[in-house]
Formats: sequence, structure tokens, C-alpha cells
Amino acid sequence: MKEVVVTVHGEHEARVAPEEAVATLVVRAEGATREQVVSEVSAWTAPLRDELDSARAAGRVAQWSSDSVAVWSERPWNADGKRLAPVVHAAVNLAATFTDFGALSTWASEVIERDGVQFSGVEWRLSPLTRAALERSVAAEAVTVAVERATAYARALGLSDVTPIEVADAGMLTEDRGARAESARPLMARAAFSGDAGGADIRLQPTDVVVAATVDARFIAR
Repeated sequence: MKEVVVTVHGEHEARVAPEEAVATLVVRAEGATREQVVSEVSAWTAPLRDELDSARAAGRVAQWSSDSVAVWSERPWNADGKRLAPVVHAAVNLAATFTDFGALSTWASEVIERDGVQFSGVEWRLSPLTRAALERSVAAEAVTVAVERATAYARALGLSDVTPIEVADAGMLTEDRGARAESARPLMARAAFSGDAGGADIRLQPTDVVVAATVDARFIAR
């Protein structure tokens, strides 16, 4: 046996503590008139904006944003199948990136008690610079795994040397393109939300961010 082509799969993942927490919430109101619901949503949103501005100035929040007020109406049906008077709805979405997780827990505990406020959840994540560096490192480790796997196959066949001829994101080797579309993105950052609510006190527990990479590689073993 002079040489053989070896095709392998390499993967690696890293788990690190999050650096940021993106909290999202919605302020909602409903009533008989547009003026009423817009007024209520505006009044309920104003203190949230002020608090987030103060938190950003103090360095507890990196940035925050909010949508303009969305307003719509509907005519619900009653139990007898008759249309009722129109009900007008209004909503504003807010998102804030916290770097101080203790401050986030305190703020969340307070805002969920307010009229019209629905706390949607938290996405734990890394800063862009940290994420980019970690993705590069994890991708390199995935290639190392592929090399080690190919070397093990070669030795099992009585061969001692492997030479790479193709390395690609999972599913992107020459004849595999399009065959595994779900694996075409090798780097994935997954985050989860966990909270423990007791009365008005919310304690948010950061969940590790997982960054994973998967590669396919082809070698000639001799």
C-alpha cells in the first residue's frame, strides 16, 4: 500500500464565562383609544430610559436601545361570536447590554414589578473582540483534532506520514458542498438564560458561552 486518501472530521469547543448580558423587555399597554395607550406606554418607558442612561454613564451598561412606539388595534370576539369594540395596543421594545451582572439582577427585580413591563430574558455573550479571538483559537484546535485523527488512521494502516490536501468548514469539501447545509457554519456561540425568582427578587446566574468549531479535512497518507 503506497498511499491512501483519508478524510476526517475535526471539532473543538470552548466554554468561557460571559462578559456581557443583553437584557430585553417590552412595555405594553392596551385601551380604547390610541391617545390613551401611547400616553401610558410613554409614561412607563420614560423612567426606564432615564435609568439606562444613568447606568451607561456609570459604566454598568455598555449600550441600550429602544424601538419607537408600535400601535395597532383589533376587534375581539366575545363568547357569543359577536365582535366587540376595538381594542388599541401599543408596545415599545428595549434592549440593554449590561457589563455589571449584579446591577442587572437588581434592575430586573425592580422593573418586573412595574405596570406594563414584561421582562423577556437575558442573552449571555462575549465582547466582539473576545469572541473573534476565541473563534480563531477554537477553529485552529479543530484542525489539530483533524490532523491527529488522520494520523491515527494512517498508522492503523501501517503508514507513517500524512499530508493535508484540503481543509474546509464542515460540509464544504469539494464533493460535499451543499450536502450538509446545516453544518456550513462552523462557529456557533450559544448562550442560555437562567434565573431564580423569589417574590420581587431576581437572581440571574450567568451561563457559560460555548464557542464551537467543526472542520472537514482530507489527507494523503503514505
